[in-house]
Amino acid sequence: MIDIKAVILAGGYGTRIKHLISDIPKPMFRVAEKPFIEWIISYLKQQGIKQGIISTGYLGEVIEEYFNQHKISGIDINCYQEKTQLGTAGGFIHAVKQSGLSPEAWLVMNGDSLIASNLEKLISYLDIEEVGCVILGMSVNDTSRYGSLIFDDSNNLLRFSEKENGQGFINGGIYLFRHKILEYFPSKYPLSFEYDIFPTLLQQNIKIKVCEVQSPFLDIGTPETLMQAEKFIKENFTNLIKPC
Repeated sequence: MIDIKAVILAGGYGTRIKHLISDIPKPMFRVAEKPFIEWIISYLKQQGIKQGIISTGYLGEVIEEYFNQHKISGIDINCYQEKTQLGTAGGFIHAVKQSGLSPEAWLVMNGDSLIASNLEKLISYLDIEEVGCVILGMSVNDTSRYGSLIFDDSNNLLRFSEKENGQGFINGGIYLFRHKILEYFPSKYPLSFEYDIFPTLLQQNIKIKVCEVQSPFLDIGTPETLMQAEKFIKENFTNLIKPC
């Protein structure tokens, strides 16, 4: 496999579930006997990732202290805390710069969501030399709640749409970027992937592929989904992860 480092985005406030998690950052909510973010790291290790960094913000010291005390065999983890809100993409760039690393590619994941899917197909898109980025596209029955990914028959991303109804593919929140295309990122902050990064890359004629996935998914961002987390982990991460 090519040299890939992972970045987990864990800088949000968790506003919608703050009353349930009190004084810890959302990714540290315990699920099946360990913090949710530790399940993400175990998932990354299973996918062959050997080094990851966590982009933290609010209560980032809690995350850093935990992983200083709880090393995970087979994968190195470092944390980098943003001092002001930089946006999801801004947090990613800040962590990359702080790490000093320059792998062939960066795998980006949210610290509050998990998908039970093998990433082999997503990574294989980088075998195509002209591909600069890959987005994991998740199949849902109704995209109107989320906005959808519009792509052609060759899985080239054309645009994001916020008003499509019916079955389609939504942004699954997992991205793969070649390191060399980070130079095309806007330099402003805060910075969003959907509203700033991907439109800019498309304008620069950077080829972005969509990897289609139909797999169980969980985002712990609401009280309802937070309560489903333990069931999701026990149903999907005690067996083989399904390929995409």
